Amino acid sequence: MLKREIRKGIYSVGVQDWGRRLFDSLIPLPDGTSYNSYLIEGSEKTALIDTVDPAFVEEYLNNLQGLEKLDYLITLHSEQDHSGSIPMVLKKFPNAQVICSPKAKDLIIEHLLVDPAKIRTVDDGEVISLGDKSLRFIHTPWVHWPETMVAYMPETKILFSCDFLGSHAATSEMYVKGDPAIMESAKRYYSEIMMPFKGQIKGNLKKVRELDIELVAPSHGPIWDIPEDIISAYEDWVSDKMENKVVIPYISMHGSTGKMVDYLAKELIQRGVKVELFDLAVTDIGKLAMALVDAATIVIGSPTVHVGPHPVVAYAAILANAIKPKARHAAIIGSYGWATQVVDSILGLVKNLKVEVLGAVLCKGEAKEPTLKELRDLAELIAEKHKALPM
Repeated sequence: MLKREIRKGIYSVGVQDWGRRLFDSLIPLPDGTSYNSYLIEGSEKTALIDTVDPAFVEEYLNNLQGLEKLDYLITLHSEQDHSGSIPMVLKKFPNAQVICSPKAKDLIIEHLLVDPAKIRTVDDGEVISLGDKSLRFIHTPWVHWPETMVAYMPETKILFSCDFLGSHAATSEMYVKGDPAIMESAKRYYSEIMMPFKGQIKGNLKKVRELDIELVAPSHGPIWDIPEDIISAYEDWVSDKMENKVVIPYISMHGSTGKMVDYLAKELIQRGVKVELFDLAVTDIGKLAMALVDAATIVIGSPTVHVGPHPVVAYAAILANAIKPKARHAAIIGSYGWATQVVDSILGLVKNLKVEVLGAVLCKGEAKEPTLKELRDLAELIAEKHKALPM
C-alpha cells in the first residue's frame, strides 16, 4: 500500500502516470501527470477526496488496502480523471456516501451511472465533521468546469484544490519545494486549461485569499508547501498586466513567410520589443500556450493554401480562440501564390479574442521593398501601442 502521510491522519494515496504524453487527445504532457487522491482519517469518520483515472484503478485500490471503512467519498470535480474510479470505490465500500456540489450531481449520475441515493450535495460554505477534523466546502465554479469546488481543513490549514492551482507533472517528490520546473508545469497547465476562465478565477482567488493556508494539495502535480508561490502566480496570470512581448506562431512552406517573420522579429527587437517565434510545423503547442499567457500582441504568419490559411495555422488560431489570452493587439502576415483570403479566414477563427487588429501585411511571392516597409511600419505601430499598456 502506497500511503504517504502529509499530516497526522492525512495521506496521499493517488498514482503517478509517468508515461502519459497527451491529455484530452490534445494537450501535450512532457512530464507526465499524477492523479492525486487524499485519505483523511478523523476520530469519527473517514473521507477520501477524489479518485484517479480509471486506467489506474487497480493500482489505486491496492493503495487503499487495509482501509476498513469509508464514510465519505468526496468528488471536487466530475471530470473522469478524478471521478472515474468512483463506481469501483463504491463497490469496495458500498456504505460510503458520495459528496459533491449540487451542479456535480447530475454529471456523476449521467457520466458514471452512480445511484442518486448514494449522493449528498453540499452547499457553498457547508462543513462536514470527521470528529477531530472537518472539511469546509467552497464552491469555485469554472476552475475549470461549472460544478467544481475546493475543500479546506482548518485544523491542518490544508486546501484541497483539485484542478485549481494544479500542475501536470509526474514526480516521486510529494512537495514542490520551490522547484522551478513545477512552476513551469503549473503555468502550462493554467494556459491550456484555466486561461479561458480567468475572469471567474479572479473571484475564486479572492475566496482562497481569505483562508489561512499552509499547504495546497491539488489533484494533479505535487503539493505546494509554499502556497504563496502558486497563489501569487495565478494572481499575476489573471491580472491585466502583460509583457512588452509579441508572440508569432507561423508556418512557412517555401520560405517566403518565414523570411517575413524573421524580418518583423528583428525590427521589433530593434525597437525594444521581446519576440517569441513558434514554427508550428515543429513546436510544442503547450509552449505556445504558455507564451500567450502574458503576451501583449499576437502576429499570425501564414502562407496561402487554396486561398485560405495553412491548416496548421488554422488549428493554432482555433486554439488561441479557445484559450482566450489577454493580448490586446493582433496582426496577420504572410505570402501567397496567385490569390488569398487568409485575413478574412483567420479573423473568422479568432472571434473570441478581444484584440485590436493592427492590420495585415501580405505579399505575392517573395517580400520586396514595399512589403519590407510595411513590416517596418507594423513593428513601429506595435512598439507604440505597447507603450500604453499596463506592464
